[in-house]
Amino acid sequence: MYKKLRRSLTNRYIGGVAGGMAEYFGISSFWIRLLWFILFIPGGLPGIIPYIICMIIIPKEENTISSY
Repeated sequence: MYKKLRRSLTNRYIGGVAGGMAEYFGISSFWIRLLWFILFIPGGLPGIIPYIICMIIIPKEENTISSY
């Protein structure tokens, strides 16, 4: 079975983008968040725009717990 890139429902602070990328690549979410932080440093826009685009494009992880 192949992996799909999804925004995480459990490993998230804002939109789950970093948590989803970390789960997809099999690394700690710390490193993905650090990369996003580095992109935010030079004025914000180089990091905010791609993050918002990722929030729009990457679908949310499906909730596997059914509620009855």
